Amino acid sequence: MISSTVSPETERQQTPTSWQHSLRDAVRSTSELLSILEVQPTDIDWFQPGEDEFPLLVPRSFVARMRPGDPNDPLLRQVLPTAAERRTQPGFVDDPLDELAVAQDGVLQKYAGRALVITTAACPVHCRYCFRRHFPYELQTASRRNWESALSELRRRGDVREVILSGGDPLTLSNRRLRELVSELERFPSLTTLRIHSRFPIILPERLDREFIEILQDSRLAVVLVVHSNHANEIDEAVSNAIGRVRTAGCLVLNQSVLLRGINNEVKVLEELSSALFAAGVLPYYLHQLDRVAGTAHFEVPNETALRLVAELRQRLPGYLVPQLVQEIPGELSKTPLRESHL
Repeated sequence: MISSTVSPETERQQTPTSWQHSLRDAVRSTSELLSILEVQPTDIDWFQPGEDEFPLLVPRSFVARMRPGDPNDPLLRQVLPTAAERRTQPGFVDDPLDELAVAQDGVLQKYAGRALVITTAACPVHCRYCFRRHFPYELQTASRRNWESALSELRRRGDVREVILSGGDPLTLSNRRLRELVSELERFPSLTTLRIHSRFPIILPERLDREFIEILQDSRLAVVLVVHSNHANEIDEAVSNAIGRVRTAGCLVLNQSVLLRGINNEVKVLEELSSALFAAGVLPYYLHQLDRVAGTAHFEVPNETALRLVAELRQRLPGYLVPQLVQEIPGELSKTPLRESHL
């Protein structure tokens, strides 16, 4: 299960930064979250996760972007534990992508030439649709042996051209730990590209501080930052400014979204999201169909609806603002673009 606390690497910092303070001060109580938003508890079927359940975690600055008094706010719905996730549904399992079958010492290699590193268990926010909400991080986290085992595994594979830092969220690591890891990766002669998947630029944009930008600028690797935004209301001035800092470092910035019922399954919402991303300097990249992890069936959008939405989006936007609709299928050699033939 994803950790609800700041990572050990973050805790070792001598002088906590603003983003670290924000994580420590994040909302962890469902009743407090509803109280802040002035949402009546009787208006929504909520619960407080127990010790053995996926915990609630949401920074207060993200809560501030939610609409007060609205139990159906699209940002609230992404983080609020509701009774629907406790209902068992056929086909929804703990490891929907069969990641444990390909994981070794925190390294996952599903596709040729690319390897994913599980850097940490911690995240800046706990999204209720998270496909790794049941992942055994205690067994598969690369940082727990100071990268040694993960780096050895990457050397053994030998043909990796791109490393993807994932988690949890890799930017939960301190800048010192990130620099150590990037420096080690730069020693691999075959490696040309570093990809970082992070929700931090959207949730706590202050994480993209000067030292982090310097890490990107100093690297010999081409750096791609993939952020994760599902709704235009997530993107404010602070987010845009943070993205601007990354782009000045020469990084390509892409976005991937998850198609979620009750949150972004309307063409107008998807259009607004693509436009807001582009205004912030981010290109829409993927629109994912939901990974069928246990506890998320209430978010699923049928394939025929997803295809219709993207077809309508193409009529409204230039092609470079239309994300590719994809689904990850265990055992396939790449993400699978959804087409009419998949109905």
